[in-house]
Formats: sequence, structure tokens, C-alpha cells
Amino acid sequence: MTTRAVVLGGGVAGLLAAAALAHHVDTVTVVERDRVDSGPRPGVPQGRHAHLLLDRGFRAVVDLLPGVDAALKTAGARRLRMPYDVLTRTPSGWLPRVEHDRYLVACRRPTLETVLRHQVLLVGEVKLMTGADAVGLVGDADRVTAALVRDRDTGETRPLPADVVVDATGVSSRADRWLVDLGLPPVREVEVDAGIRYATGEFRAPFGDDFPAVVVQSDPNGPACGGVVLPVDDDRWLVSLAGLRGRVPPTDLDGFTAFAAGMRHPIIADLIAASRPLGTLRGYGAPPARLRHYDRVARWPEGFVVVGDAVATFNPVYGHGMTVAALDAVALRDNLRDHGPDTRTARRAIARVTAPAWALATGQDLRYPGTFAPPRTLGDRVGAWYADRLGAAAVVDPDLALAMLDAYTLNAPLGGLLRPAVLGHVMSAVLTGRPADEPPLTDQERESFSSPLR
Repeated sequence: MTTRAVVLGGGVAGLLAAAALAHHVDTVTVVERDRVDSGPRPGVPQGRHAHLLLDRGFRAVVDLLPGVDAALKTAGARRLRMPYDVLTRTPSGWLPRVEHDRYLVACRRPTLETVLRHQVLLVGEVKLMTGADAVGLVGDADRVTAALVRDRDTGETRPLPADVVVDATGVSSRADRWLVDLGLPPVREVEVDAGIRYATGEFRAPFGDDFPAVVVQSDPNGPACGGVVLPVDDDRWLVSLAGLRGRVPPTDLDGFTAFAAGMRHPIIADLIAASRPLGTLRGYGAPPARLRHYDRVARWPEGFVVVGDAVATFNPVYGHGMTVAALDAVALRDNLRDHGPDTRTARRAIARVTAPAWALATGQDLRYPGTFAPPRTLGDRVGAWYADRLGAAAVVDPDLALAMLDAYTLNAPLGGLLRPAVLGHVMSAVLTGRPADEPPLTDQERESFSSPLR
């Protein structure tokens, strides 16, 4: 008997879900609304902005697609050690620049999707259907038997029969409505809206491949703005600036540079001034962070699963979205191996890998006065108090900095930061340490600037 899977959405989450399915079913059809090429897809308005694939997410991608690391390197993707190759200005100061075996992968979103698409289509019987919208499900409250898709050119709607249907349609997902149409109860949803606004430009990197990435974080207790300079493929920098509600980064070069100069440190403005812009600056208003509790729906149809941004979207400044999508795909693969096409257990596994990133991102977002969200609890306030002290300790204690990075990159549980030994270490470092005022650049890096660092 031939088994079939349909994946709705051909972005990062959909491609990785297809890789997860390919070894457990006979055929996989990926349905994508956009006509795909090597450029940004129209259905990904944030596709020109900076994206990060964190250490744990990249390892998950390689686990799903062996050899993809070499393909990405050939395409120009950069592998940056954290924190040595990523200079980070936190609200408390600069993180110490020490060696560690954590890293992130930096490349433009179209480059990543092109490589993933090519690699996935080499695995098993995976086919790509483009120019088609996902419009619904076929089945009932007990089982989904097909996905309904509509051709964008002809308007024709037809079912694609499947043993497993995966919704990876991202933030525009209508899976909650489709389930209600099948007779299931409404899905509980939580939103946290920090009002994030972006502006991004590409710049010719003037200092070669050895110059590190730079991150200036926003501060809940101060200027609600931050930015990143990310070295990517083709000797370019992606420079993204972000402001929370009421602070919108301009999309003209002078205003963009002035916005960067007004952040907690002017290093990004200095880097912009030292480089050459390539093309126009683009703005983007990110949707609210949203979590749909599919794991809490009492009754669930077999043969259907939701992954990636269709389950949870995050404030993009934390860089967790693609990593969580990769972890979702691994959870789906492992569920297929252990339980076959019974996706009732998969949705709970996906909820478990989503929860830490949601707690990290929303725990920070809730601290900003303009955030629209459910009221903060006592636990939220205690967590914010401790986060401030942990951040102050991390900038003077390399061991604490690495422990904090392990939690941030989802390599270690958040609870590890609350162990008694860590708590004592945090309080000692806060009392005795002095953070560095200037970025920990090497002499060679510092000499690269045509304007002095302040």
C-alpha cells in the first residue's frame, strides 16, 4: 500500500517537515503558493531582513539533511562562533569574547531556502507543487484524509489525498478554522504584541570576512531599540534595526544611520558609515508573537499536524523561529518512527520543543511598557528581576555568559540558570564585577574603522 504525505507551505518549516516525512512515507508533495526561484518569495515579506539559524537548529537541520552543511558553506553561508564571532551589547554591557562550541549560521533567507529546497528534493520521492494555495482539509473530527488546494492561475480547487497532512503555512495559517470546520472545538490562542518594526539594508562589507557580527540589544529599562550587523554570503552585511512601539527605524539612509547612532552604543552607525549601501532600505512590521495550543485540544484528528510559525510565532529579534521549525521537524520524524502516522502524539512533542523559546521571548517582551499582552504575573516580575541580575553578571563572568548563551540557543534548559550554584555565582559577580564600556574588538578590527569608536 502506497503511503502519501502533503506538506502545505514550502518555506523553511515546510521543507524540513518534508525531509522528516521522506523516509517514512512513499511520496511527499510540498504545496507552495509562490513560484520559487533564487530570490525572496513574495509570501515572505520579512525575507530580506536578517535571519539567524542558531546552533541547535543547525544541528537539527544537518540531522534531517546530512550534507546540507557543506552545501550551505558552498553557497556562502557563514558559521559564526558564539560569543567570539558575535559581539553583543546587552543592556548591562558587552558580553566577554570567549571561545565556545556554540555558533549560529548566517546567510540571506533566499540562500537558505534555495539550498534546503535542492537538498530536500534529492531525498526519496519528494515533489514540489508551486502556485497553489492551501484552502482547507478533507475529513472529519477523527481523521484528515486530504488537503484542499487551489491553483492560483486557474482557480481550480481539488483534494490531494494523504495519510499525513502537515500545515507549515506560517503566520497566515488557518488550521484553527479548518479544525472547527471539521467539528473540533476552537483552539486556545495567546498573543503578545511588542509592536516590533524593522528596517534592513544590504551593505558591501568593507573589512573582509574576518570582521565579527555585531548585536546591540534593546533594553526594557531604557531605549526600546536595537540592531544587528550580520555578515552573510557574497561579501555583504545585512544591517537590521528594530524599534518597539513608537520607535520606527527610518528607511532613508540618513535617518537609518541616525537611528543606529541613538542606540546604546554607536558601533552599528560607525559600521554603516564605513560601508557602501547596496540597494534600498526596506521596512517591515512584524506580527504579534502568537502561540496556538494545539496540544490542548481534547480531540484531535489522525493524519494532521501543525509545525513552525503555524503553531508559534516569536518576536524576530530573538532569532528563534527557524530553529524551532527545525526542532519541530525532528519531533515529527521521531514521532513517525515511533508511532507511525498517528499525529496526536506529534503535536504534544512539538509543543514541548516550542515551549522554551516561547518562554524566553515573551518573558522579555512582557517587560516593555507598550506590549499588548495578558497581565504580568508575580512569576513574570520575579523572572524579570532575576534576568536583570543574570545579565549584569554575564558581562563580567565568562562562565555565566556561556551558560546564558546555552539557554538562549536552546541547548540547555532554562531551569539550569536557577540552580543554587548558579544563583550564588550570579549574585557574587553582580557585586564584584565591572562591565566593559567598549566592544571587545581586536587591535586589527579596531584599526579597520575610518571613524573612531566612541
